[in-house]
Amino acid sequence: QVQLVESGGGLVQAGGSLRLSCAASGRTFSGYVMGWFRQAPGKEREFVAAISWSGVTTYYADSVKGRFTISRDNAKNAVDLQMNSLKPEDTAVYYCCRRFDYSGSINLPRGYDYWGQGTQVTVSS
Repeated sequence: QVQLVESGGGLVQAGGSLRLSCAASGRTFSGYVMGWFRQAPGKEREFVAAISWSGVTTYYADSVKGRFTISRDNAKNAVDLQMNSLKPEDTAVYYCCRRFDYSGSINLPRGYDYWGQGTQVTVSS
């Protein structure tokens, strides 16, 4: 059974930081690009960041570039998202996911097959 489990969400004041973690089961992880998306109430799911299997290449949405950092530890089957200088507009449920379709743009949700259950991030002003 494929599983992605996120943790680390919570309530933080604007300007604060949070670190999200995603734990992946076994073969879920090996050789795949991993990503983070988020979804705010009433909005579509949007791309946040992604990282190559080697960890050398990273991708970020313009809205989080310079504030968020994605990283991975392949030995631990884990991918993290360090979020700094948080803003109220970062409030959303954050999802970890695995990319399986490399033909389209990296920021499209349909290119990812397995998703975690999500973790809530709330940034107060």
